[in-house]
Amino acid sequence: MEASPSPQQSNVTSYGATTVAIITLAVFPGMWINAFIVGVLCIGWVKKKTLNSNEKILLLLGCSRTSFLCFAWVYNFISIIYPNFLHVQTILQNLESFATFFNYSNLWVSAYLCGFYCIKIANFRNRFFIYLKVKIDRMVPWLLLGSEILALALCIITYDVMVNVQRKNITSTFQENFWEVTVRKDKHLFSIYFLAGLVFAASFMVVIFSAVFLLFSLWRHKRMMQTNSMKDLSMDAHIRAMKSVLSFLMMYSINFLCLILTIIYTTKKENIMTLLLYTYLYAFPGIHSLILIFSNPKLEKALLKMLSSVKCEFSMK
Repeated sequence: MEASPSPQQSNVTSYGATTVAIITLAVFPGMWINAFIVGVLCIGWVKKKTLNSNEKILLLLGCSRTSFLCFAWVYNFISIIYPNFLHVQTILQNLESFATFFNYSNLWVSAYLCGFYCIKIANFRNRFFIYLKVKIDRMVPWLLLGSEILALALCIITYDVMVNVQRKNITSTFQENFWEVTVRKDKHLFSIYFLAGLVFAASFMVVIFSAVFLLFSLWRHKRMMQTNSMKDLSMDAHIRAMKSVLSFLMMYSINFLCLILTIIYTTKKENIMTLLLYTYLYAFPGIHSLILIFSNPKLEKALLKMLSSVKCEFSMK
């Protein structure tokens, strides 16, 4: 009788080793960048004893992205290096659930950030828009709390469905034919993917509308200044925010497309397309957060100060 492999046994292929290396290169810079944002904002919070609305959103966004990248990397590392854990342990299900929770949180909070920029910077005479501009600072904590509750609810639903699917697969494989088990599994997974698609689409629509309204408002303001030969000291800040939102719109659109494509390619293993998709999804939080740093004078100043001090230490050595 042949002995079964130990759960701790490593079974790494060349594709698996390459995948871990690429994911590591995509994840760790993003973790460092978002941890830097969290650290700077927390230090400022301790000093000032308060945070403005923009800093609250950035703080939660940094925490969500750091946690998402951390759990996603651990999940991929264990599932690739020690794939036998998939059959004997629930640790991977827990890791995947945490990664899913923080990913949903990341998507919604980043969408809120884009909407916040739109409401604060854009200038429309609509009554509802004026009401939002006045009340947005009070609404931000509740919106952030609501996004976390929604992400938690979706995470629990996903975890529950996945556990049930795995349990039914184990108990039903010996009692029913393989075709019936596969069809049942596909139905459960379809409900998860459909729910995930709705979340992705909803956050993407928030970003689209916010970015379009903001870009239109800034374009109209710039055109009015040129017509009246006026100079506005806040125009530089508006242009920086415009570039930030425009770049975020392009990156978020690609990110949304990758999220949808991962649903299509999720059942295909050792596929180069899947690796490319996940590489971008893991690199996106770090790249966008770096853009946010250079769009925020406080964060940019702290980053340049830290880099200059590191450069001095290396030059002294």
